[in-house]
Amino acid sequence: MKNSEILTCFQCGTCTGSCPSGKYTSLNVRRIIKDSIKKDISEQLDLWMCTTCYNCQERCPRGIKVTDAILSLREKAVKNGKILPAHRAVCKFLIEMGHAVPIDDIHIAIREKIGLAQPETVTKYPRALKDVKTLLASTGFDELIK
Repeated sequence: MKNSEILTCFQCGTCTGSCPSGKYTSLNVRRIIKDSIKKDISEQLDLWMCTTCYNCQERCPRGIKVTDAILSLREKAVKNGKILPAHRAVCKFLIEMGHAVPIDDIHIAIREKIGLAQPETVTKYPRALKDVKTLLASTGFDELIK
């Protein structure tokens, strides 16, 4: 994301008005874009409220890649060690289990109770889990989450 693209934002509010998360959280996409030009916003909780639905990006009259900008800002925040505890927990699940949702005995029992089989994930395949862990380690992802 080029900073010059963000500078073309004329603060029309289409992104914020299109945001389903903004209806239920403090997320104000327009403010994130505006503030990101002037200062480091990696500490702002709103940065992590975006669900990356791309509504804002698809509707932006200037064609600004708003969601991509938010993801880029998050990436910078993570590289600086700033990540919400809940997101860090999801990342740890990914590192430990190969996916973000735990498939432990409790969740397996719930699935069986409602008639669902154990999902086809790396949990069932130890070699695949080892491969996922190797891949994450090779990218440095595991170090970012520590």
